[in-house]
Amino acid sequence: MTPAPSSTAARENDETVADKRAYRAVIERLSKASVDKHWEPYKDIPWDDPDFLIHHDDPRWELPEVDKLGAHAWYRSRPPEVRSKIGLWRVATAMKIGLQFENLLKRGLLNYAYRLPNGSPEFRYVYHETIEEGHHGMMFQEFVNRTRLPVRGMPGPLSAIAQVAPWIPLISTELFFIFVLGGEDPIDHVQRKVLKDGQKHHPLEETIMRIHIAEEARHISFARHYLRNRVPRMPRYRRLLLGVISPIILGIMARIMLAPPGSMIKEFRIPRNVVEEVYLRSPAASQEISDSVGKTRELCAEVGLVNGFTRRIWKVMGIWRVAA
Repeated sequence: MTPAPSSTAARENDETVADKRAYRAVIERLSKASVDKHWEPYKDIPWDDPDFLIHHDDPRWELPEVDKLGAHAWYRSRPPEVRSKIGLWRVATAMKIGLQFENLLKRGLLNYAYRLPNGSPEFRYVYHETIEEGHHGMMFQEFVNRTRLPVRGMPGPLSAIAQVAPWIPLISTELFFIFVLGGEDPIDHVQRKVLKDGQKHHPLEETIMRIHIAEEARHISFARHYLRNRVPRMPRYRRLLLGVISPIILGIMARIMLAPPGSMIKEFRIPRNVVEEVYLRSPAASQEISDSVGKTRELCAEVGLVNGFTRRIWKVMGIWRVAA
């Protein structure tokens, strides 16, 4: 006769079943939200509206305070049309890097979905996300095209290394979704700050940001719930490895997403000391990098990826909590 399970084992089993049901309900809710509220870049953005046209000297392109270069004396001393063009170049480069990152993301999502079993709730949501990321890529590239600026996005060597990213799900889906958050959270952080800064922005930029924020909120939610569901159940040695590599990926990704484009520095002859002062050595720059991964850092601590050893790696990467 099989012995009856202990009350503790039964309770743990009930909790596991409840957790799985709750997780599945979240994924199904995200899929429904993608059906109920989504955007088409060539339908919902009035590209040819006179007020949406892009002019290099439009003062609405001037850098917001979120970008610390905008408050620097060097930038404020430039003629108004130069300040506008620098701001436009910055936005266009951010969108180019964004679409390149989302290209890698889509390929990785499809590699992940390829191996999902029948009946998996993740399959449907991953395809919703892939379609939405495709729309984001189209609207980002359309914006870049209309600026008529020679922006390149990621530097060539970095772009070549990044081609490894779509294959990460074949090794570790948990690592892949850390990579996903490493690209999405810093962009989301900055865009939300820009929309709240009280400055008048170009309506085309603002429309694109609002669409992106709304849909990325679902994508970020999926990645976080996936990690909450999977990481605590990983073998201890794999969790340790993930805890070691996560701050390295997040630190690198945050800097890629927030760094000033080298082509812009060269085009406008921004002095090296200004770049270092604004983006590399200032406490404000360090705070911005740390803040941009704050939510992912909290998630990593929540799921057991932060301990005394890995915390030191977060600090070395400059993305641990920085005192305000």
